[in-house]
Order: sequence, then C-alpha cells, then structure tokens
Amino acid sequence: MKRYIAATLAKQQILSAMFLLVSVTGAYCQSGDKYPPTGKLVDAGGHLLHLHVMGKGKPVVVFENGSADFSFIWDLVQPAIAKTTTTVSYDRAGYAWSGPGPFPRTGRQIAYELHTALHNAGIKGPYIMVGQSYGGFLVRYFARYYRKEVVGLVLVDALNENEKIVINNKGTRVRDMATGRHAPGVQNMVKKNADTISSAEANPLAANTAIEPPLDRLSPDDQKMQLWAQTQFNYYKAASGEMDWSPEDVADMYKNKEKPGYKLGNMPLIVLTKGHGNFSGMPDSVALESQRLKLQNDLARLSTNSKHIVDKNSGHNIHLEDPATVINAIKQVIHAYEKQTKLN
Repeated sequence: MKRYIAATLAKQQILSAMFLLVSVTGAYCQSGDKYPPTGKLVDAGGHLLHLHVMGKGKPVVVFENGSADFSFIWDLVQPAIAKTTTTVSYDRAGYAWSGPGPFPRTGRQIAYELHTALHNAGIKGPYIMVGQSYGGFLVRYFARYYRKEVVGLVLVDALNENEKIVINNKGTRVRDMATGRHAPGVQNMVKKNADTISSAEANPLAANTAIEPPLDRLSPDDQKMQLWAQTQFNYYKAASGEMDWSPEDVADMYKNKEKPGYKLGNMPLIVLTKGHGNFSGMPDSVALESQRLKLQNDLARLSTNSKHIVDKNSGHNIHLEDPATVINAIKQVIHAYEKQTKLN
C-alpha cells in the first residue's frame, strides 16, 4: 500500500515516507470473523502467520508485500500465476490475520518467520521470490539466508540501497538514517504481549476509512478487507517497527554489497522499474532521475542472469497499475529456471 503511515514521531514520519512508498488463538482477529482468513494460519516460531496459497506445482512463487501492504495486494497478479504453479501471498507479523511477532522487526527476522511458516505448511522450495518496494529488500534477505532453496527473483520497483528518495523536497538516502544498532539473532515468541493499551492508542490509523489510488483498482471485496485490515490493533505497531529498523538493514546491504553472500550468483532475476521518479520541480531533478535509473540497473547486476525492464506505463505500484507486466516477468523467471536458460 503506497500511502504514508502517519506517525507520531518525526523519525517515523520520515521512515514511512521512504517507501511512498490479536494473537490469532481463539478468534481470527480483533473484529471477530467479519473477514475470515482467505488462507490458513501457520506457526512461524511461536506466532501465527496468514498464508494464502493458490495453485499447485513447482517452483513455488512467493509474494512479499511492500511497506504496510497486505496479502491481497497481489490479487491482480497471483491468480494468473496460480494457473500453472503453487503461489503464496502472506501477511507479515502484526498484519491482518497474522499474529504479532517479536521485535525488532529486522529483515533477518522477517525472512526467518516466512521460511518457518512455509516449511510448517509443507510448502518447500524451490522458491521464486517476488518483492515489491520494501519487499524487495526482504526477498533479498530471504535469498541470502536460504540460498539453496531460492531459484529466482523478481524485484518490483524495489529501492537500491544507495538510491535517494524525496524527503522535504530533498534527495535523501535511507541508509544515512541508520544509527548503527546491532541486529539480534532470530527470535521466537515465548509469551503473548501483555499490552493493555486500547486499539485506538495502538493504531492511530484506526479511524482511516479511505481507499487511496491505486488501491481502488482492487476488487470491492479486497477494498473492504483493506479498510478492515488497516484499522486492526497490531497493524500500526508492526508497520512502524519495520520502518524503524529498515535503515539498519539498508546500511548493512550497502556496506557489504560487493560480498558474494549479498549477491545472487546466476539465478534468474528481473528488475521492474517505474517509468518516472517523481522528482519534478526539484533543482536537481535531472541528476536524481539519472541516478535512479542507473541504480535500478545496478540492481540487475546482483545476478549474472538478469534483465532490467522500465515500465513507462506505471508508477511505484506496478502490480496494481500494470499487473500484466509483473505476471509476464514472473513467467519469464519460471521459464528460465525450468529450462536452465538465460533471460533474454
């Protein structure tokens, strides 16, 4: 979902801008079963993640959402891919039907939880990971830690770790917001959160009943679920926690970008990039746009078997604005893996 997560602290406001961007034990969620899960709830290390599985076959295509997005954000893409193979969209910890997870919300932690849930659901690789925006960082973490199980990636307008975004009419690198915090190892939930604060205090977006473009391209049922999901108790805390830690992960990626473990070898990789960077009106708009395209092209160099596509018909949300392009890219990566060929 490419709307800003309104924040109470200045730092949170900045971090939510960077991507434009209920524990489920006795009941589905805070609102009861008004919107029951579209998929199944699976243990991810002491808490439950909601997995929406469609299709049958290998490789398994796994969709990773952008900042503050839910599993159904892929509903214009997932059904088409599910016609030929297994697909999985899901809700990260604290989102929609998924229970809250341990903090901090590091990329390593999120990858661990997804991997654990997939294996506990009996959904084993090989995986093709599809990540949009912030999800682009997350699928790279997943590929880094579970390299033997990942056979291809599609990055959907994902941010390069050295790329600048517009904050207060100025180009700013996300990695420059890092404070050098040390990431703990992966954690499992050992007890339920004992917070006693109210829903409104936990989620200041609880009164938000707006559907902003391009979310209006989703089906009416998906839009209703969107309004429900974005008002749930744990949502704001989870999304803010991800944005709070993400500069540390981005800085780590930049620091280690030349190390083999941070690259993708020769696995098929397609990088999809929006047509324009939205820098108009800024004094250095031409330089920023040139740098954006160069750094997006650099993402393709993560693999020796890659392809970079600039989608001039779309903005940041290519999976909503031009889903056919995303579908085609995934199919190309599947074909390259199955036939063991180069992308062309």
